[in-house]
Amino acid sequence: MANYRLTIQYDGGRYKGWQRLGRGENTIQGKLENVISELIGVDTEIIGCSRTDAGVHALCQVANFHTDKQFTEKEIMDYFIRYLPKDISVVKVELVPDKFHARYHAKSKTYLYKIWNRKYPNPFMRKYSMHVEEKLDLEEMKKAAAFFIGKHDFTAYSNAKSKKKSMVRNIISIDIKEEEGFVNIRICGDGFLYNMVRKIVGTLIEVGLGKKKPCDIPHILESKLRKETGIIAEAGGLYLEKVEYQ
Repeated sequence: MANYRLTIQYDGGRYKGWQRLGRGENTIQGKLENVISELIGVDTEIIGCSRTDAGVHALCQVANFHTDKQFTEKEIMDYFIRYLPKDISVVKVELVPDKFHARYHAKSKTYLYKIWNRKYPNPFMRKYSMHVEEKLDLEEMKKAAAFFIGKHDFTAYSNAKSKKKSMVRNIISIDIKEEEGFVNIRICGDGFLYNMVRKIVGTLIEVGLGKKKPCDIPHILESKLRKETGIIAEAGGLYLEKVEYQ
């Protein structure tokens, strides 16, 4: 049984997210599985490292699949290039040990959020960033970001419906920089809940606009109330940027 690791990039704008929801659903996983199943000749499941939401993009999604048929890495790569839609690209195929699992073996994930922070809109990045007209106070945002670092119960920052699943996650770092009109926020953690990154960014935006204070963050986390977090940042500004493995 061969195990192949894929490195994937995609524009998630017209998809309902990574996870296949059923036959006919327009998802990244579904598109990839349709192509590889055609090559192999049997239905094949692809396991992704992160279940990105509808409209979210990826610069480095990692996935893997098993097959009992032998193919060269080039054969698989060429097949994806030929049959995938142009907004999904497999940029690397690797034969890896059988035990490799794209989701369970991930040590950390880094998400990038792009905010266009100018009065006027950016016509070229309107689908790939969130436009915030008013000047953001980055120093206040950095102070607020510090309260998210470490292990916390992020119930307030998730829309996850399951009550059995642990809401505790570890945020390793949050980096906020202004670069040529963009405020780029990078959040690195060992895992993320549904909508967690976009809700954290939403809170940071409200801090940057003076609608919340950095000292509000501990109260929001302790409250576990989703209504306390404020806005949820738009999906189009979010990218899965990097995945580190053990």
